[in-house]
Amino acid sequence: MTASDTDTLKARLRQEGFARRDALDKAWRSEAANRIAALALALPEVADAEPVGSYWPMRSEVDPRPIMTALAERGRIVALSQIIHPHLSWREWRPGDMLVHGGFGVQEPGPDAAEVFPHVLLVPLCAFDRSGGRLGYGKGHFDRAIATLSGRHPLRTVGLAFAVQEIDHVPQDPHDRRLDLIVTEREVIRPAPGGAA
Repeated sequence: MTASDTDTLKARLRQEGFARRDALDKAWRSEAANRIAALALALPEVADAEPVGSYWPMRSEVDPRPIMTALAERGRIVALSQIIHPHLSWREWRPGDMLVHGGFGVQEPGPDAAEVFPHVLLVPLCAFDRSGGRLGYGKGHFDRAIATLSGRHPLRTVGLAFAVQEIDHVPQDPHDRRLDLIVTEREVIRPAPGGAA
């Protein structure tokens, strides 16, 4: 498959993933986000780690705020992504902090928030597979962030998704980074090392 073919396939899968996610009832998504939070917070990889990097939800993404708030209440350091295109940085966040409008319409901490370097990342996605393949939004922000943070210290990546976002296979480019864990409202998926299903 050529690079052009892969790009075309990813674009189609991305569109289908958005459609499935957007079709979920808003109240159901909120309940599912709470179930996802309960599963994620029970994971030692999440509960015992800090700093934990996250994202502010947009559109119909899984809302990570129940996880963020619970970790902050436990005294853990939580950070939110800040887009400095084409990269992401991570700024400390606490419940009630004022956020600013950042790139791509994302809410993010202001420039005065302390920069941190997460050991665990909560990652949004459009689609996933059981080998840890993740289809993002096509800008590569999280793939670059994962590569950069992994160069500093060991990093765990935790994809947050609704079960309907699962597909058979996510096409992979050399720069794509696989997830260490995926948490849906139904289960925790632990891909085999090396991306084997």
